[in-house]
Amino acid sequence: MAVVMAIYVTGGVSGGHINPAVSFAMCLFGRMKWHKFPFYVGAQFLGAFVGAATLFGIYYDGLMSFAGGQLLVVGENATAHIFATYPAPYLSLANAFADQVISTMFLLMIVFAIFDSRNMGVPKGLEPVVIGLLIIVISSSLGLNSGCAMNPARDLSPRLFTALAGWGSDVFTAGNNFWWIPVVAPMVGAVIGGLVYVLLIEIHHPDAADAGFKTEPLEEKPEKHELSVIL
Repeated sequence: MAVVMAIYVTGGVSGGHINPAVSFAMCLFGRMKWHKFPFYVGAQFLGAFVGAATLFGIYYDGLMSFAGGQLLVVGENATAHIFATYPAPYLSLANAFADQVISTMFLLMIVFAIFDSRNMGVPKGLEPVVIGLLIIVISSSLGLNSGCAMNPARDLSPRLFTALAGWGSDVFTAGNNFWWIPVVAPMVGAVIGGLVYVLLIEIHHPDAADAGFKTEPLEEKPEKHELSVIL
């Protein structure tokens, strides 16, 4: 629901962009111009870093009073997982990579469907709510292995902050050097998800005359594109 609130606050200006994987897929499939990509990704990583720093500041006293003031990455008193995702003890790197690819693939498939003007669509203004429900569904069903990051900025920036704030380099070596999985795998999953939707759904839409309803060219609805680059 925090994502929903963020989109409502910023959606009218930037589209509520908070996920580099989604932004990359949108550029790749012609839903956003490439020249915006580095600026949006930079803002996404910066925003995630500032968010982690804010959380740390708000709960500083609590963190310092827990576990005798130790900032631990692993163990029953670990607190690093508040900021970034870490794998379950049983999880291999291969399984972790597949986990993030699949979860992000589903994310992009549904995002593409929601903002496809020739599909069923969502009433204007309710897109953020549906996106929030989508995140709840994916996190509830696919979050057991490693927390279901699905977002390179959401994971790497807070991980970097924790390394600087006192948790140390263990945040990058924990879980058999797991840190790169939430960075690379979501980018792969986003491309696959977008490709699946385009190949299996989007290119098979009937013409407006055959479908019996009015459609408009995607370029005439820029707000669809802007709002679609979320998460």
